[in-house]
Amino acid sequence: MKTLVVFDFDHTLVDDNSDTWVIKCTPEQSLPDWLTNSYQKGRWTEYMGRVMSYIGDQAVSRDTVRSVMETVPFTDGMIELLTFISQNKNRVDCIIISDSNTLFIDWILRAAGVQSAVDCVFTNPAAFDERGYMSVRCHHSHECGQCPVNLCKRKVLDDFIQSQRQGGVQYQRVCYVGDGRNDLCPVKSLKEADFVMPRKGYTLERLLSKVAADDNCWLRPRVVVWSSGSDILNEMNAFLT
Repeated sequence: MKTLVVFDFDHTLVDDNSDTWVIKCTPEQSLPDWLTNSYQKGRWTEYMGRVMSYIGDQAVSRDTVRSVMETVPFTDGMIELLTFISQNKNRVDCIIISDSNTLFIDWILRAAGVQSAVDCVFTNPAAFDERGYMSVRCHHSHECGQCPVNLCKRKVLDDFIQSQRQGGVQYQRVCYVGDGRNDLCPVKSLKEADFVMPRKGYTLERLLSKVAADDNCWLRPRVVVWSSGSDILNEMNAFLT
């Protein structure tokens, strides 16, 4: 039985937000107020569609967007962690569940040479059209009232584990690594043998602390706080030996 490692992407694998990093490719490296003010809570993907349309209007080429995205920094120790995972595929499966998009994640992983560590990426589909404009679509629709309209990470995780089980793959443990508010919902699917790994000082750690202090605490997995990929690698080495 293998271990499944689930990563968020922004502020987890990479040490910034890939969706805001792309603004660096605009001529003034900023967005006009009318565009930033158009964001509606829970509808980030639709907002990013408008951002990428604006970038297309500025005649920014696909190659320029890609070259800028390839400079997003990885969080300390994460390249080493992904390299370890790629060398232990007989024991570890790895997926990414992210509110970024397919192109950004693929470009960033390939630029660092760590794409072989990741078995599946679940995120918002992105593509360039014949005009050279990049569009972003919602990953799926769902009925979860706690998550953004485009992505419920708990549904993605549950569906993936069920699909793997139907294919004859069962996991001894799941390790969920994240940082943000939208990483709380999938934690509800984790069991006593599993791990949730929130980034130190970020929203998920604070939310989990509140859950743990509640008299009706539903938290079942072990909580391991991390500051770098090395912390996660040390934990993985402990339970894989």
